[in-house]
Amino acid sequence: MSVIKLVKNDNLPQVTLTLTDGSTGNAIDLSAATTSVTVRLRAQGTTTVIVTLTCTKPNGGGDGVVMFYFPNATLDVSPGTYEGEIEMNFNGLKQTVYDLLFFTVRADFD
Repeated sequence: MSVIKLVKNDNLPQVTLTLTDGSTGNAIDLSAATTSVTVRLRAQGTTTVIVTLTCTKPNGGGDGVVMFYFPNATLDVSPGTYEGEIEMNFNGLKQTVYDLLFFTVRADFD
C-alpha cells in the first residue's frame, strides 16, 4: 500500500484514481451526471473528518477515472499521517470503497 507524500500548505499534487470493480477488475462507470465521488480525510487514529474533497471526472467518468487536489487551506494541518475514504454517490445511493488512501504530511520550510 503506497503513501501519498504531501507538504503542509501545498495545494498539489493532483491525485488521479481509477475506480474498478473488485470482482471483475472493470472500470466503474461514473459517467451519469447524478454520479459524484468524494474523498473524506481525517488524521489517522481519529474519527473526525477534517475535509471532504470533491473529485472531478476528467474523461467524463466512463473510464472510472477521477481526480482531486487540495484547495485553499486543506493542508493547513499538523504534520503526520492521514487517511482518506472514497465515496461514490449514484443518484442518492452510496457506495464506499473498502480500501483507504494514506497520506503523510510534513512541515514546510516557511
